[in-house]
Amino acid sequence: MSRTADGTALGPMVIVAVDQFEPAPLIHDPLAAELLPASGKFAVALTRWPPLRRAMVSATEKKVPGLWAGILCRKRYLDDQLLEAAAGGLDAVVVLGAGFDTRAYRLPPLRGIPVYEVDLPANVTRKEAALRKHFGRVPVGVTLVPVDFETQQLRAELARHGFTGGRKTFVVWEAVTQYLTEPAVRHTLAQLTDLGPGSRLAFTYVRKDFLDGEEFYGARAAHDDFVTKWRLWRFGLRPGDVAGLLAEYGWREREQLGPAEFTSRYLRPAGRDLPVSEIERSVLAELTG
Repeated sequence: MSRTADGTALGPMVIVAVDQFEPAPLIHDPLAAELLPASGKFAVALTRWPPLRRAMVSATEKKVPGLWAGILCRKRYLDDQLLEAAAGGLDAVVVLGAGFDTRAYRLPPLRGIPVYEVDLPANVTRKEAALRKHFGRVPVGVTLVPVDFETQQLRAELARHGFTGGRKTFVVWEAVTQYLTEPAVRHTLAQLTDLGPGSRLAFTYVRKDFLDGEEFYGARAAHDDFVTKWRLWRFGLRPGDVAGLLAEYGWREREQLGPAEFTSRYLRPAGRDLPVSEIERSVLAELTG
């Protein structure tokens, strides 16, 4: 398990890649394993054997109960929302903290829509190398943008790479906010106020009561590591405070999902009997201006 923010990009994609071997994967992602480094590909390949797959899930669940299904469900939800928005017409997609995300390469409706993948410089370097190894180049229509959200101006860096304001944009901000300080979260939101009408923002956050140690939701070991020991997770929200924060920057909360919604929307229909972690929630918002 990584002790740095830029080292956390691989874990979620390993989970997605392993899930491809299930009879009913929650996400169809043939590229998930392809963009992983050799060690990741080897680990994933071993999980073709169901006992090893179950062992990997069990090891993950010991640290954060419900993490495995939580990651799969949030990714499926963000995919669904992005596809719905693309069907209605989009001028651009911006993925903040893209890591090894594969949406730009595996979702056909995104072809022809400019996609800007933003991440820490170290992750952008690794992603570019993986793309060049698999595709021979960075695919047309995708622009990789190195940004440190704590120290750099997001919009200035996007502008340097060709992105301009006023465009109807879908912004994905997955599993990033907890690694930032509150000023960086607010600064990022402030950088998104001049997007075009109908723009949407889909993001995840970690519950503040978990970060504050008020409620551990069965994940005390994760709190000890991510919050206390490594100090990686620094920002959280209470579910009832999300709408107010978004409103300060011109966004309206459309819906917010947690374990109950993910279970009924994705797991139960797929016949997957898995718990979903309580510590992270997903939000869809729309620009009101």
